[in-house]
Amino acid sequence: MNDIAVNQFGSLAQSNPQKRIAIYARVSTVEQAEEGYSIDEQVRILRRTCEHEGNVIYKEYVDRGKSAKNIKGRPAMQQLLIDAEQKLFDLVLVWKMNRLSRKTLDLLSIVDRLKSKNIGFRSYTEKYETETPAGVLQFQMMAAIAEFERANIAENVKMGMIARAKEGSWNGGQVLGYDVISVPGNDNKKKISKLVINDKEAIVVRKVFNLYIEGNGYKAIAQKVNKKGYRTKKNKAFSINGIRTILTNPLYVGIIRYNVRRDWNEKRRNNINPNPVIEKGRHKPIITKEVWEKTEAIMKNRRGKPNRVHSGEWPLTGIMRCPVCGAGMVLSRTTNRNKDGTKRVLEYYACGNWKNKGTAVCRSNAVRTDYADKYVLDKLSKIASNDILIKQIVENINKKNKEDLNPLQREFESLKKSLNSIEAKKEKIFGLYEDGIIAKAEFINRITSLNNEKELLDQRIAPVEQQLNQGEVATISYKIVQKVMQRFTEAFKKALTSEQRKRLVHLLINKITISESRKIDTIQIQLNKEVVTHFTTKEEEGSSLLDELSSSFTVYINI
Repeated sequence: MNDIAVNQFGSLAQSNPQKRIAIYARVSTVEQAEEGYSIDEQVRILRRTCEHEGNVIYKEYVDRGKSAKNIKGRPAMQQLLIDAEQKLFDLVLVWKMNRLSRKTLDLLSIVDRLKSKNIGFRSYTEKYETETPAGVLQFQMMAAIAEFERANIAENVKMGMIARAKEGSWNGGQVLGYDVISVPGNDNKKKISKLVINDKEAIVVRKVFNLYIEGNGYKAIAQKVNKKGYRTKKNKAFSINGIRTILTNPLYVGIIRYNVRRDWNEKRRNNINPNPVIEKGRHKPIITKEVWEKTEAIMKNRRGKPNRVHSGEWPLTGIMRCPVCGAGMVLSRTTNRNKDGTKRVLEYYACGNWKNKGTAVCRSNAVRTDYADKYVLDKLSKIASNDILIKQIVENINKKNKEDLNPLQREFESLKKSLNSIEAKKEKIFGLYEDGIIAKAEFINRITSLNNEKELLDQRIAPVEQQLNQGEVATISYKIVQKVMQRFTEAFKKALTSEQRKRLVHLLINKITISESRKIDTIQIQLNKEVVTHFTTKEEEGSSLLDELSSSFTVYINI
């Protein structure tokens, strides 16, 4: 990357007072590996710009290996926006506009949030700013052009992939039973993906189809293959949905199916393509046509006999946690026969892993729904009507929070050390790839694995860092807790549908733990800005604190 003149903002630097600058840099794994957008080079140039202008760098926010598709998966960007709410800097500086986002709507939204706090935004390589009306207009035009170019590229890529699918070629992506290899294309310049049967995995695929033809259901098949020690392509236990995906994939009989769902990223399951690409593939099938036709016939016969249980009437699904594996509990039913011959249906909250993947993964650890629902709602109602109990809870939590500040610091330092270790490993792998010591496929596998580790650490460290950045642990207000609990009880009684009641419970409760004896152990209430806003109004006493709460404010109370 060549240096661009560092006096790009020189004229402004002479007249403006010193500013606190937030540097933001981002690069996706593909860009770092193939296009040379060195994130360290971005930061180096932005540092020089700040030094030349006499400004001070408040903080460097860096997202390595992150896509610009959205900001949810970018912890550094989320932290930048949190800090912006507190007006900790005066200007955000990026190397290029698309480092912030490739979507015009997201760009305008982010810049508008910054502007509402009197924080400017500038791009080093693009000559505009957002501190004047003319600069804002230029910024909006350039953002629209950038998104247009991106949409054009995406459309061309999509057309190319559809054309490949119509030729019977695979468009990439891992699938159980096959390995994906790269082979030269027709022009011998670009490489294309080709499917080659993985003999070990193909055994599992054939086993799944044979078990289904023998009369086994999805859960029974998942349980049997899991007990045999078989694993998915990602080395995980099979679930009900995973088994169904295998049985409905025509790839295994030699058919390429593509573009079933259009605009998947934006619309998910709501935009089914009535005319997807279905062509004979160039790969070898794993199962015979006869097996595929038998499978389809059985599925057709079973349609119209839904076995899904809608859990809207059972509000604790998902937030109640299995005491063994920690998975969310889901609804499960058993049918008993009474002495007089009549049947009685019993309903339980059972481990979601057991329900979806069988006993090879976990036990049912079932808890009766009538006991659990009554216990939780009675507990919440009791607290809401007892001011003395609320005061005791608030006092205990505030005392504990102050005592927990040092352990919080130690936890942050430990997580930060782990993150630094991952970054060092990634830099080493980038060096090996750039020097030609490892192949691209191995590079991508290693980086993906490290990025997954980093993502989990980012999720753990973000709330810890936010709490430490506040300088002290948040103090819970008795008035707010009192209002939230009272309003929750009132709203729950007035709710007209089971789905409304479930939404209220999930808004207030973060999780419920149960003991090995299958009795409820703790109910963890969450207090954050969304909860407080939902259950209080600004006119009420005590809720004036709402304006002071940051979007990152979250406190958990165990009852």
